[in-house]
Amino acid sequence: MARVFIPFALRKITGGVTDVQISGTTLREVIDNLEEKFPGTKERLIQDDRIKPGMEAVVGEQPTREGLRAKVDEDAEVHFIPHIAGG
Repeated sequence: MARVFIPFALRKITGGVTDVQISGTTLREVIDNLEEKFPGTKERLIQDDRIKPGMEAVVGEQPTREGLRAKVDEDAEVHFIPHIAGG
């Protein structure tokens, strides 16, 4: 199962859990299974069938280029990273 790191903004939904083991062979499946375990996470990660604007999904060591179709290896780490703005 992939190890999914929960961003700070979603930790209210996960009861403070910072990371969790979630099954799935694609990023879409991982998010769907994350939603089953922690209802409400999907709507904060996906908009219009893609990763929400202002959020980046990293599978392994690289940001995803395939979006929700990105392959997720069984031992992968998945990070959802909010963009940082400033000036």
